[in-house]
Amino acid sequence: MKKTILVYGLISGAIAAVLMFGTVTLANKTSEHSEIVGYAGIILSFTLVFFGIKSYRDRIGNGSITFGKAFTIGILIALISSACYVIAWLIVYYNFYPDFMDNYAAHAIEKLKASGASQEKIEATMKQMDQYKEMYKNPVMVAALTFMEPLPVGLIITLISSFVLKRKKDGGADAATA
Repeated sequence: MKKTILVYGLISGAIAAVLMFGTVTLANKTSEHSEIVGYAGIILSFTLVFFGIKSYRDRIGNGSITFGKAFTIGILIALISSACYVIAWLIVYYNFYPDFMDNYAAHAIEKLKASGASQEKIEATMKQMDQYKEMYKNPVMVAALTFMEPLPVGLIITLISSFVLKRKKDGGADAATA
């Protein structure tokens, strides 16, 4: 089980890291769709959760796996992948994009102004952005906030994959057709 988790987790993490570097490059040029591209990359990298659970079920579980075992394998793969994502962001942020929060805040304010938002809304957003900038001064907070980007996606994909791939030893009523 450990080998399956480690192999699929690291491959998923490598995909997430490579796609993050690409997304950051895109974000520096056109920040309009970088969030969509970023989350699409996260989802793509988490497809390895499905394949990791399936590999374990087919090769080690002799074609069967419980929901609980599938969930455990999937969430551990997702945690490893998310940790790789965080490490990649910390490298990018501290070495290549240290003005990220300033750019992000300026973009958010500019977008609000362009939409015709009230001055109160703009000031509230400015205050919120100042709080984020303050949090981003602490590397532990940067890591914690970054971890919250991929992990919920990984949890959802783990739940879906665990449900779809669970299969009783006898191939009974809840057997998935995977």
